[in-house]
Amino acid sequence: QGQLVESGGGLVQPGGSLRLSCAASLSMFSVYRMGWYRQAPGKQRELVATISRGGSTNYADSVKGRFTVSRDNAKNTVYLQMNSLEPEDRAVYYCNANWGPRDSWGQGTQVTVSS
Repeated sequence: QGQLVESGGGLVQPGGSLRLSCAASLSMFSVYRMGWYRQAPGKQRELVATISRGGSTNYADSVKGRFTVSRDNAKNTVYLQMNSLEPEDRAVYYCNANWGPRDSWGQGTQVTVSS
């Protein structure tokens, strides 16, 4: 299993933007499906967005049109650009790497949206 390290979280006002990064120590990073998940206080972890090895993306309905997931295989990094942030987006955001039976998670980065 590889190591995933998220960064870029923080405090932002409603309507603001943040860009999360996930640096992956994975051999053959490009074959992994990469994803972002989040867990709000008292709630279950939920899917935010995924990006396949081929670049196909999938988003939760709640973030469509506001969030964009991308990857840079040369840097072994996946990004989550978050725009028009809402208080409901407050959560710990986790990076995930999946390839068949191989599944790795980062430690998470906190995102707080508050005025």
